[in-house]
Amino acid sequence: MPFANFKVLEKTLTAKQKEEIVTRTTELYVEIYGERARNNTMVLIEEVADGGWGISGNVLTLAMLGEATTTDTSNA
Repeated sequence: MPFANFKVLEKTLTAKQKEEIVTRTTELYVEIYGERARNNTMVLIEEVADGGWGISGNVLTLAMLGEATTTDTSNA
């Protein structure tokens, strides 16, 4: 079963953007493996709390990345 796991900062994607990630990732697997992959492709989008990850020994936050949080509550 093809599987993709995306980890993103919480509240940075709308429900529509998450849907697009799932759809486009599935289509990519279908392009690579053929139509047989469509019904078995799993895409997981995990939202990480602000300050809940880091790189090069530094904790990353929305403020550091210059991102604005979305007010869309439909993706909770």
